[in-house]
Amino acid sequence: MALAELGVVVLDCPDPRALAGFYAEVLGGTVEGEGDWVDLKVPGGQALAFQAAPGFVPPRWPAADHSQQFHLDLVVEDLDAAEKGVLALGARPLDAEDRERGFRVYADPAGHPFCLCAC
Repeated sequence: MALAELGVVVLDCPDPRALAGFYAEVLGGTVEGEGDWVDLKVPGGQALAFQAAPGFVPPRWPAADHSQQFHLDLVVEDLDAAEKGVLALGARPLDAEDRERGFRVYADPAGHPFCLCAC
């Protein structure tokens, strides 16, 4: 028996509305809220929340001395098309050179790592 139910995954960032907008373009959904807390309601999926964090320092990937803390795996049908889309939205590649494997790693505009996965 579970002790709890997952409510929402929260990403700290300097601009919650802007980062929620980035993920809304990537995942679809509706951005709700203003100020220090913004929600992204994703159709048929887990909601994401974005929280203002004064002095935010983005994680570094990979770096054993500066943990990435967590990352999102985003399942896509076409890695090349999805890569083109996220780069146009402001993502930057972290580990995307190996075109033979089924995933590529990027950073969102606030620096959080995420993977596009053709799993």
